[in-house]
Amino acid sequence: MDSDTTHRVIDPERDPAALKALTHPLRLRLLGLLRLHGPATASELAARTAESSASTSYHLRVLAKYAFVAEAEHRDGRERRWKAVHSVTSADNAAMLATPAGRAMLVLGRRRQIEHLQQTIEQHEADIDTGRLGEEWHDPSGIDDLMPRLTPESLRELRDAITAKLTELTARDEHDPRARSVVLLTAGLPLAAGAPAAEAARETGITR
Repeated sequence: MDSDTTHRVIDPERDPAALKALTHPLRLRLLGLLRLHGPATASELAARTAESSASTSYHLRVLAKYAFVAEAEHRDGRERRWKAVHSVTSADNAAMLATPAGRAMLVLGRRRQIEHLQQTIEQHEADIDTGRLGEEWHDPSGIDDLMPRLTPESLRELRDAITAKLTELTARDEHDPRARSVVLLTAGLPLAAGAPAAEAARETGITR
């Protein structure tokens, strides 16, 4: 898959320095915040992350060096504002697992996604409780915990189908005033036969 204006694909062999720049928890979090909330200053991001503005400023400059973030239009000209360059960053899993830096990035990124999911669940529940989300969102939202038996080819086909459908629906709803940001975290993680985690996963069977 090639990079485009919204999706950057990292090749760990050709661009190891950019990959290494992302193997830092705070940098991943700063990039995620810019993608979620839009442009911000180092001071604003420091307040959201409980870090010093000196720390966030340094890590933003590192992200900018490798073209993950760039300067955004300034509101008042007093402090530099930053924006995410792409909405998605990805890499080929096989290529990532082939190098120590790639493997570290893959593990760190997955852990950060789980943290994000926990934060999303808490925010979603608060939005429901306070009425910030209307009843029309109650039924379509939720979490599915499934464990189908698939071949590698079928898993790849499933992930590609989800991506294609998401692209279609996002374009359709782009100008609909009812549309809201939806956190959609998909995982396709095969488990070896007989592994304890596989047996535990079969026992959950939770949907929504």
